[in-house]
Amino acid sequence: MSELTGSQTLSCEFFPPITSEGVVKLKAAREQLLALHPAYFSVTYGAGGSTRDRTVEIVLDTQAHSGIPAAPHLTCIASTQDSIRDLLNHYRAQGIRRIVALRGDMPSGMRDAGEFRYANELVSFIRAEFDDHFHLEVAAYPEYHPQAPSPEQDLANFKRKVDAGANSAITQYFYNSDAYFRFVEQAAKAGIAIPIVPGIMPITNFTQLARFSDACGAEIPRWVRKKLESFGDDRAAIRAFGLDVVSDLCRRLLDGGAPGLHFYTMNLAGSTLAICERLGLIPARSV
Repeated sequence: MSELTGSQTLSCEFFPPITSEGVVKLKAAREQLLALHPAYFSVTYGAGGSTRDRTVEIVLDTQAHSGIPAAPHLTCIASTQDSIRDLLNHYRAQGIRRIVALRGDMPSGMRDAGEFRYANELVSFIRAEFDDHFHLEVAAYPEYHPQAPSPEQDLANFKRKVDAGANSAITQYFYNSDAYFRFVEQAAKAGIAIPIVPGIMPITNFTQLARFSDACGAEIPRWVRKKLESFGDDRAAIRAFGLDVVSDLCRRLLDGGAPGLHFYTMNLAGSTLAICERLGLIPARSV
């Protein structure tokens, strides 16, 4: 069985379920993913903090019952300094040490960004208020943020977050390893020295993936998109092909020196575990 080298780590992301059945499924997936010995589990936060209460609930349950550190996402758009401070004080009191600090999306119908406009302002605020208590993750975009006017401006925006005090970064998902390695190289030339962990999205549902990708600017290479389209409603074929594509991507990333992998699990364990089995990071499960 292969091993991660040096400081390479695995981590997994969940979103807060809406239903009690969803919570049960999330906890089952979380239990299965313990086999990866993840560095942490992160939990997302809706537009304008629209899932804040559910995020807090899942984060604290994860911290208390999984034995793995929990890392809540925290978005700052349409928020106040007081509300951010209160939430972070609550997290600190509960033993949370890692935060994924993001700008977030403006809630529908709102025009006022609030007291924070950009993620670097949130990072600066957390550092000023809490010093080094929290390890701060920020977002990075190897294929560039869809709202960035240019690649150069996007890199400059990333550097502002790093200079404000970010400890490490998680990327938007991608399927082109060259885009990641080129981005890391450009970041290093710009004086950015923090770890940039690639975000990994397993491929299980092409329709859903295409919708996500069109919205966030993540490119599905043409040959991958065409192949997935050719499978139609054959979900087994989509998953088998997706497993091949994403496992090969992860292998290239780790072999190329990426500091780890961050899996966007969609609250499911199967695909992430299958990829890690392919990589030899965990023993193959009996079928």
